[in-house]
Amino acid sequence: MNSIRIREVTSDDAARLSEIYAYYVDRTAITFEYEAPDEEEFRNRIKSIIESYPYICAEEDGKILGYAYASRFRPRAAFLYCAEVSIYIDKGVRKRGLGRMLYEELERRLKEQGILNLYALIANPVDPQEKDEYVDTNSYDFHEHMGYVENGIFHKCGYKFNRWYDLVTMEKNLGEHRF
Repeated sequence: MNSIRIREVTSDDAARLSEIYAYYVDRTAITFEYEAPDEEEFRNRIKSIIESYPYICAEEDGKILGYAYASRFRPRAAFLYCAEVSIYIDKGVRKRGLGRMLYEELERRLKEQGILNLYALIANPVDPQEKDEYVDTNSYDFHEHMGYVENGIFHKCGYKFNRWYDLVTMEKNLGEHRF
């Protein structure tokens, strides 16, 4: 893993990031988007996010293997100290510790920025005991391993691949809440 480099994403990375993300849109219920954004749309998303939040990637030998970013949790001013986090790893290189590397760096940057609460929104089958070919428990398990705790479920709120999915919310606190 010594050759892995974590760096900030630029809009020039849009093609590779959209390639990684397209797999999740087209073949999984991990994201509730129906159509993968093209390179230009991805470029616009990157530009919008990096104005206010960290957007980073893991790179090896010049190739991006995965990325993570934070975005605004809710639009009201009272949520200024909160952020939603997202992560996507190239399907061919999962289980190498890239997720941990990306989230540790993302959390460090967010803490420096003054963010105290992180939220992850995770798709789940309505019946988690039933095997589903479009979503598994990997994301939930990863977030739990990274110190996130479940704090709610939106039941049957996402519809994709002709079935309903729940959306689990998980939360992690980065620091003391005082002022």
